[in-house]
Amino acid sequence: MKFLDDAEPFRIKMVEPIKKTTRKERELLIQQADYNVFKIPAENVFIDMLTDSGTSAMSSKQWGGIMTGDESYAGSTSFFKLRDSVQDIMGFPYVQPTHQGRAADFIMSQIYASKGGYILGNLHFDSFKGHSEIAGSIPVDLIIEEGRTANSNPHPFKGNMDIDKLKGFIKDKGKEQIPLIIITVTSNGNGGQPVSMENIRTVATIAKENNIPLMIDAARFAENCYFIKQREKGYASKSIKEIAQELFSYADGCVMSSKKDGLVNIGGFICTRHEELFPMINQLAIINEGFVTYGGMSGRDLEALAIGLQEGIDEEYLKYRIEQVAYLGEELAKRGIPIILPTGGHGVYVDAQKFYPHIPQKEFPGQALVVELYKTAGVRGVELGSCAFSKKNPHTGEIIYPDLELVRLTVSRRVYTHRHMDVVIKALEDVYKRRDQMKGMKLTYEGPILSLRHFTAKFKPIT
Repeated sequence: MKFLDDAEPFRIKMVEPIKKTTRKERELLIQQADYNVFKIPAENVFIDMLTDSGTSAMSSKQWGGIMTGDESYAGSTSFFKLRDSVQDIMGFPYVQPTHQGRAADFIMSQIYASKGGYILGNLHFDSFKGHSEIAGSIPVDLIIEEGRTANSNPHPFKGNMDIDKLKGFIKDKGKEQIPLIIITVTSNGNGGQPVSMENIRTVATIAKENNIPLMIDAARFAENCYFIKQREKGYASKSIKEIAQELFSYADGCVMSSKKDGLVNIGGFICTRHEELFPMINQLAIINEGFVTYGGMSGRDLEALAIGLQEGIDEEYLKYRIEQVAYLGEELAKRGIPIILPTGGHGVYVDAQKFYPHIPQKEFPGQALVVELYKTAGVRGVELGSCAFSKKNPHTGEIIYPDLELVRLTVSRRVYTHRHMDVVIKALEDVYKRRDQMKGMKLTYEGPILSLRHFTAKFKPIT
């Protein structure tokens, strides 16, 4: 019965009222926030698409786990349940919980990053990029060309690493100068685009040949595995767990912000298959996070995560999840709104350069779109472009703007309905009709770390 596929695979048993504001109120709120939506109180947001991190709705089983979690400081039974769940899905023998993903990134940077070394990735995202830069390493993006532009090219795996560029970079710089390769699944920086198993396998072979460790940023691994099942030859009959087990088998370890595909509101972990590295990981966790068997998390949250990881690989849930994002993307594309196609796993990414072709990157067209969308309907997205991903030439200090100027509209897991997506569609359509009237933004404050400035930046409209 095909029509059964159109409904959410869950019942809604608790609701949270959403506050509605007027445009006049929103114009004042965004002005008070220095035109940075990160600073807007969440109660004044109607549909929050800022991030899918920590915004999932937990299940009845997870809430049951919250009630029964073991709060022991050392040796919590909830830790062992989490460890077993991670080992079951990912296969890594050594598991260290952290309070969230960027804490795992920090530990990884301390283990692998070296001053002056190059850390190679498909497309680094902001948190580990910042950690590696602080540690003195140079993050390098080697994503395929199809993943560098916001076009409608139907390539099924725009998150893939460019193998020729990877080989060339290692040959040019020398393997001794490359302490780590990291693959982010899915690739958050260019639309939640997946990475193929073939690509991961090939990168792993190259890494092993050159004695370079390979880590997986696993924040959205389940969504990536679903895309592999749907799009890659030889995987249609495999379960999501089987695909995940193969994916992680090629890596030395992983880091995960569990606030995404772990379906929880807090938590993360770092894993390794190398016993000799685990004591240092433990020590870094103790000094920064807490004892090794709670890692900055409460026992109840460890319990909820152990359950959430298993729910996150449920194929019915993933089908609903991916199709809801696809619905949003398809409806926007029908209205001529430029987005990255095909849609990714966790949100729709609007091409702000095509949306506002008259606004140069130095005037932050992505941020201008984020601000206008909030003013129009109280929808909060996030800019991933000239503010978030610009770099400086180390020799001249000149700003190097990213290839992609995007606005990310992330969809929280098990939170919003298709009716909410319709509000977003109508709001963005309205903004698009008025696009010629829009002007850019001027940056009035930025933090000391360029790759993290978008969280606290201040702007003013160009008049």
